[in-house]
This record gives sequence, structure tokens and C-alpha cells, in this order.
Amino acid sequence: MAGRDTDSRLPQRIDLPAPRRTSDAVLEAIIAARRPERDFAPGPLALAELAQLLWAAQGITHRDGLRTAPSAGATYPLGVYAVVGGVEGLPAGIYRYEPDNHALIAIAAGDRRHALAEAALAQHWIAGAAAILAVAAIFERTTNKYGRRGGRYMHIEAGHAGQNVCLQAVALGLGATVVGAFDDAAVAAIVDPSVPMTPFCLLPIGRVDSSRDAASPHFRLK
Repeated sequence: MAGRDTDSRLPQRIDLPAPRRTSDAVLEAIIAARRPERDFAPGPLALAELAQLLWAAQGITHRDGLRTAPSAGATYPLGVYAVVGGVEGLPAGIYRYEPDNHALIAIAAGDRRHALAEAALAQHWIAGAAAILAVAAIFERTTNKYGRRGGRYMHIEAGHAGQNVCLQAVALGLGATVVGAFDDAAVAAIVDPSVPMTPFCLLPIGRVDSSRDAASPHFRLK
């Protein structure tokens, strides 16, 4: 297992609930309802909700291994990590999403949301999210094929993944936003110092005041 030693009580691998591929939500309504959310309401996410968000970011959609976000040459340089502190049935910790098996791999135990908020230039509101997704890239996976141009392709890919997560959050009746202001080295050291990756964005996700979003299209996952 990559990363730091984990607490022996933390499962090494968590198989996630299968993602939903259909719902009553309408894409146009979801796009219209998407707004950045920084004021999260109390309450945890369901494990199925986290699973759906991770699948939206980098889940497998085809038997050939194609994913939810397009990737130049199918090189798939992105890694998605979940920094968890408020997910039902999932101990606080840092987990790496494994798209091939739709599973989480434990990286480190403990609630690291406040540390991540400090690394994000002391944006303390981030720690109020139930979970924070960190999207990072291993440059060589794409630049080995496309050279310097591959760096641009990876930024495009990260944008697709981030938007997928934000739209999926709306469909679930959750709040999310994209954070790009942070110390790269500090975030990488918190999330997974054993991997030579470059963080691209953070996606804090949490519950919102339902009275504000009564008209939002959503479906609930149990």
C-alpha cells in the first residue's frame, strides 16, 4: 500500500457502492443550478454519495477502461484522493480512489481536513466540508507521450474532472466548489508524499441548507 503507515483499525481497501448511471435529474437544470458552495451545513455524507462523486471524477464507463473525464491518449495521469472527516461508515482518513475496482485504498488515518485548509492558504472554511477531494497528476504519464504539450492536456483533463464533481454534487443535493489557491508542496505532503504528483485542485464537498435549494434537481442515495 502506498503512502504512510495507516492505523491498524483503518481498512486497507474499501469497496464502494456501485455508482448510479441514471436518475430523474435533468442535465440542463443541473448546469443551471451549479454554484460554488463555501458554507456547509452540519451532517455527514453517505458512503454512496462519496462513491458517486468519485465515480464522476474518474470512474470507469467502458469495458476498455475509458473514464468519465476525457484524457489525451487515454494516458490518465490524474489521481483522486478523498480527505474524509464526515462520511458515514468510513473512518476519518485519507484515501486514494482506485477507478479500476471502484474502491478506496487507505493512505493514512486521522482527520486531516484542518491541515489541508491551512495548506490552502488558511482558507478555514474548507475544514467545514464533510470530505475534500484532491485532484493531482503524475506528469510523466502524459508528457512521456506528448512532451511539454502534455502539461496543457492535463490541466484540461483536471478541469473536466472538477466540473463533473461539481455537477454530480448538484444532482445529489450537495454543495461543492473548486479551490486552486494552495501550497502545492504542503498539499502533496498531506495527501500522499510517497507519490511524485502535482496537486491541481481541491474540491470541498458537504451538505447545504436544503431550504435554499428546494428547487434544485437531485436524487438521494442511501
